[in-house]
Amino acid sequence: MSATRVGGNGIGAYNTGMADPLPLSGVVITFTEADRIERCLRSMLAVCRDVTVVDSQSTDGTPELARRLGARVVDQSWLGFGRQKNLAIEQATQPWVLLLDADEWLEPEAQAALRALFASGAPDKADVFTLPRRTHFLGTVMRFGSFASEPVHRLFRAHCRHEESPVHERFITDGLRLRVSDVRMEHDTARSEAEYWAKLQRYARLWAEERAARGKRAGRGRGMAAAAAYLLKNLLLRGGVLDGPGAWRFHALHARYAALKYQRLREIRAQKKPSPPSSPGKRCVP
Repeated sequence: MSATRVGGNGIGAYNTGMADPLPLSGVVITFTEADRIERCLRSMLAVCRDVTVVDSQSTDGTPELARRLGARVVDQSWLGFGRQKNLAIEQATQPWVLLLDADEWLEPEAQAALRALFASGAPDKADVFTLPRRTHFLGTVMRFGSFASEPVHRLFRAHCRHEESPVHERFITDGLRLRVSDVRMEHDTARSEAEYWAKLQRYARLWAEERAARGKRAGRGRGMAAAAAYLLKNLLLRGGVLDGPGAWRFHALHARYAALKYQRLREIRAQKKPSPPSSPGKRCVP
């Protein structure tokens, strides 16, 4: 299939009519994503037999745009990341599912690689494929560090599910046949630095609440150690420093996030800690 990307505003338009679709259902969860979902959906419609958007009551025209592009839309109030994604997977009509977020997409080269994967017969011997995901941050494309080729479970059989956690939901791989693919996803992670930091702060709070509910603790130096380890790994050991100033800002935010998670956990634990019993004082001896 020849898929042509057009337009200079970063939104890809793909020719979807020149090849048969794969036995794939595409699924996306959304909330106010009208400014960037077109690129995602067009790339999925180029390879999937059907695409479903599970929308959390957007008010910016996301559902209407998705329908115009050819996707089916299901309205569902927010259930948390794990439950919302599982509900989206349940909409699949095909044996395989491709799950993307609204800020992710497949370039034409990745679409071709996906077709080659199915043509090879590899799916007959697998339940899940990891896809390498490359992050874009405010115009900087990550070539080094963990976010240059982050393996994610996004291509899988329709019976697969996520744990129903509120954030960073874990894909359940127990007993499944896992394979690695070279079908690269692109991820344009932020509209602005302020928006991205606000999102990381929400994630830190949700992460801390989940850990606290499980009885986890955090020592005083744990956050700083996590931040230092992140920077050492991504900027130095994995070469992220070579990606330039845009990447430095990105990794600085993630280092702050690594520290903030443990700070929030300590704060929650402190709030729940019972007050020490008051001193009974001296007893009066008659």
